[in-house]
Amino acid sequence: MIQVCRYITQEGSLSCREGQTTKMNEYIMELVAIFSTTTLLGMGIAALLKMFNLPFIWMHPVEKDSKRHGGELVAEVLKSHGVRHIFTLPGGHISPIVVAAEKLGIQIVDTRHEAAAAFAADAVARMSGTVGVVAVTAGPGLTNAVTAIKNAQMAQSPVLLIGGASASILKGRGALQDIDQMSLFKPLCKLCVTVTCVRNIVPTVLKALQEAQSGTPGPVFIEFPIDVLYPYHMVAKEIGVKSEAKSIMQRIVNWYLGNYLDNLFAGAWDPQDTKPLKVNIPFASTDMVSQCVEIVSRSKKPVILLGSQATLPPTPVEDLRRSLESLGIPCFLGGMSRGLLGQKSAIQMRQRRRDALKEADMIILAGAVCDFRLSYGRVLGRQAKIIAVNRNKKELYKNSDMFWKPRVAVLGDVGTFLRDLSAGLAGYQCDADWLSTLRERDETKEVANMKMAEEPTEVHLNPMKVLTELEELLPSNAVLVADGGDFVATAAYILRPRGPLTWLDPGAFGTLGVGGGFALGAKLCRPDSQIWIIYGDGSLGYSLAEFDTYTRHKTPVIALVGNDAGWTQIAREQKPMLGSTVGCDLAHCNYHISAEGLGAKGVLIGRNDDIKSKLKEVQKLYAEGHSVLVNVMIGSTKFREGSISV
Repeated sequence: MIQVCRYITQEGSLSCREGQTTKMNEYIMELVAIFSTTTLLGMGIAALLKMFNLPFIWMHPVEKDSKRHGGELVAEVLKSHGVRHIFTLPGGHISPIVVAAEKLGIQIVDTRHEAAAAFAADAVARMSGTVGVVAVTAGPGLTNAVTAIKNAQMAQSPVLLIGGASASILKGRGALQDIDQMSLFKPLCKLCVTVTCVRNIVPTVLKALQEAQSGTPGPVFIEFPIDVLYPYHMVAKEIGVKSEAKSIMQRIVNWYLGNYLDNLFAGAWDPQDTKPLKVNIPFASTDMVSQCVEIVSRSKKPVILLGSQATLPPTPVEDLRRSLESLGIPCFLGGMSRGLLGQKSAIQMRQRRRDALKEADMIILAGAVCDFRLSYGRVLGRQAKIIAVNRNKKELYKNSDMFWKPRVAVLGDVGTFLRDLSAGLAGYQCDADWLSTLRERDETKEVANMKMAEEPTEVHLNPMKVLTELEELLPSNAVLVADGGDFVATAAYILRPRGPLTWLDPGAFGTLGVGGGFALGAKLCRPDSQIWIIYGDGSLGYSLAEFDTYTRHKTPVIALVGNDAGWTQIAREQKPMLGSTVGCDLAHCNYHISAEGLGAKGVLIGRNDDIKSKLKEVQKLYAEGHSVLVNVMIGSTKFREGSISV
């Protein structure tokens, strides 16, 4: 009793400050226990209430009869930031948010799995330059999204994860789907925060959206306890406030719960500014750019490696493309930068990258990271002067203590740096012989690939032939989504993205199962484009059910499945190394029939079919508004023989 009085006297309010709710709850519950076991009733309940009659909740009026709810505040902030889509699965913990968002004109897109919803938000973030938003319910809703959020973190995609939670007052008491969600997402997200009262919703969402896009972009997580989202009268009913309290104990409980409620809703509907906060982005200094201009101007065999960071705002991708063309330096593109230079470019190189890096005298790592994709830096020429540019300090120097050293390390935005570098090198011309050498290597390798594509396989179709025929038919607005192992790795050598932001792959995490969600997000961003998912038959199993989503939301896509009845990328190494394909064997399933059952069209392409005619049939079905799954029976070739996946 003394502790409670001292605490209230010190803090000046029964409705305690942020972060003190738990401590106050403990004191109040101790007080209730005292009242139930002693004869303190002589104080009188009226005198007790008078003693605790302190000013906080009267300074911030509580509109107890208001039908407004916290979901409306979330929706208002998202709307003010230009959010057009929220990806979700239904759940009572988050219903107020999705209902309010729909009323404001934000499209609610429900998927068949939380991972697909998060992948879709990731795709929107990459292709639109804004924050992708996914809302899932508490407990299993959030745990189902863990892999997709980790993928977004490693791909540096600004994604806002909205998660439901049990009421704050019930946390740790066995409420439905009540788990420690913050511990799950703190290692995965730039910001993790729980909303503790309705008046904090707007500033919390504003801060999260700012943080997702600032510095190195990435996912952020906001946990919304259910009692900050529903109207006052509904929350009061659910937590057990009784309209008539006859016993002293019930009055005490009502008093405690009433103060808890008043703190939740105090100042809830006071006017608040929802205007976006300034996004903080690091930029290279003028002196740093000048230093790099000097290095590049003296090089004879320069090479630029571009990663996904190059496509991030604020520099538009078309401006970046013009800057690279002005520089005229041969470029190798990876991640989201694929397609940046169009289908065919004189400065884009696709083949024999390792040889080019060994011979180069100057290399710009423009968002490219020296992880496994660059053999941890071992493929970089020892004599080359290396300029590394990255928003993330850790990635900027990754493995530089072992296999490589940057001559200049630029902690800043990649696209802006390349634009400024190009401006400083006006009139610079790359060595013509160097460009010619790399171009000849490219063309020689392309001819060899075309020849291999014409070779018959023992069974079914040559996968290289299938992809070559597709390459000839893809329209200029096609968007390619990569989800698979062996078949997709082959496709990366043959298919040419048509333009900037037209290639989506998981990124550094190498996650299978991204296809269904990525394609959904891509179609919503580019409604007039042909969206093609290049699937392995293994990875298809993760998101086949999303064909139902495409049908319901009228977002048609095309899936081309390389069906070789196995997890072939793994079998490539497991069989020769360990002598077994255990766990790698699948069946030649009729995936096209499964798609029919989900509202799509299915097309089978086998050994005796004319591939080009069948693909044209697929494009016709797509033009009529149908999603199509193309089940292509493929055999094996010697292309990429000996490649491993670890």
